[in-house]
Amino acid sequence: MKSKLILTGLLWGVASVIFAQEFKVVTVVESIVPGGVGRSRMIEQKQEMNYHDLTTERTNGRKSDQDEIKRSDIKIDNFSETKLLNFYSIAGINFQNIASNDAVISSKINEMVKDGYDLAFVSSAVESDAGKSDGVGIFITRLYFKKK
Repeated sequence: MKSKLILTGLLWGVASVIFAQEFKVVTVVESIVPGGVGRSRMIEQKQEMNYHDLTTERTNGRKSDQDEIKRSDIKIDNFSETKLLNFYSIAGINFQNIASNDAVISSKINEMVKDGYDLAFVSSAVESDAGKSDGVGIFITRLYFKKK
């Protein structure tokens, strides 16, 4: 009887670890603006959101009777913003800036791992300079962490 109770408790504990997961997203935005004029940041939300509060239903193309969702309902007030360097300086692409950003991002990843998160996957995209008349762009990377 005692062994069945211990086995049940052990299985319950394992199941709770397997199924209870928490995810966190950290976004890195690195500017691709010549002359170092752009802003580069690493952003982490510090406030929970419930997507249900921001979701409306449509039936036959018509919205439900739910209240209208305003932009102010979506924006959060609590987040951290870590400064990074821009990819470009006055002389063009700056490899020292890239290495410096890598060190900051690695520091964040190492801290998240120490806090019990695993780096689950990474997603990145770029909107780059479209030619002489554009002159702007960003490189965005989302780091998805999972905590059991």
